Amino acid sequence: MKVLVRENTAEINVKNSRFIAEAFIIKTQAQAREKLHEQKKRYPDASHVCHCFVCGKDGQTNGMSDDGEPSGTAGRPMLDVLKGSGITNILITVTRYFGGTLLGTGGLVHAYSDSVKAVLSTCATEELVEKSTFSFTADYHDYQAIKRLFENYKIESLEENYSDSINVTGKIQKIQVSELTSQIQDISKGKITVKIE
Repeated sequence: MKVLVRENTAEINVKNSRFIAEAFIIKTQAQAREKLHEQKKRYPDASHVCHCFVCGKDGQTNGMSDDGEPSGTAGRPMLDVLKGSGITNILITVTRYFGGTLLGTGGLVHAYSDSVKAVLSTCATEELVEKSTFSFTADYHDYQAIKRLFENYKIESLEENYSDSINVTGKIQKIQVSELTSQIQDISKGKITVKIE
């Protein structure tokens, strides 16, 4: 599965109706609901704010809504395109401003599907890699050696708080957790306990 690198927007026009498609990074169904609520507040004068989302490491959680469009003409076709993309942890909203011409069920299915395709075509993605947060406290002597060890790993969000000792937190790929933990144990001769979340 892939995930978004950043959020994006695209817009298409069909017979004077505007379809504004926006892709958001989410981790849970609750975050999807929260973002959808924000979108509806952001576009109070829109005819519809339809959505679809996929989340979970295998894309196992998903949902969608037609938001008042005829049943099956918005949410389902949007979700079908999204699921076909292989992207997870994503919410797509398509905000419609009615242009005065009825599009019919076929026209709506095309318009909403094309909106999702349009925004996905502008999105940069990367492979989903599960990460864990680690934390530990070390003395200054041990931490010099541990810091050199970090060069062998792709560590993100590293924070170091210096006082009598050094409190360290960061993120690392899940598959590297046990290797890093055992190397820190070796360097500190078992004095340091690494907490993993």
